[in-house]
Amino acid sequence: MNRSELIERIANRFPQLQLKDAEFGVRVIHEVLSNALSKGDRIEIRGFGSFALNYRPPRTGRNPKMGSKVSVPAKYVPHFKAGKELRERVAKSK
Repeated sequence: MNRSELIERIANRFPQLQLKDAEFGVRVIHEVLSNALSKGDRIEIRGFGSFALNYRPPRTGRNPKMGSKVSVPAKYVPHFKAGKELRERVAKSK
């Protein structure tokens, strides 16, 4: 599911919301989550999962085209860990 499909499903599930209201809600949630992660905060949504940042230390990589060594700087990458309820629900459906 992508963002537009999410907006459409929310608008269909709650008929009192117009499409633009559902879009606004999804946009605000996305902004709040993105801002929290960019500040280094951890986000936990009970029953769904948690978002955090993982540190990746600097390393020496390889340029696949030329084969030369390239230094890759340290960075933080977003990481999602599914909550217990979500894991159980997915396991039941498969």
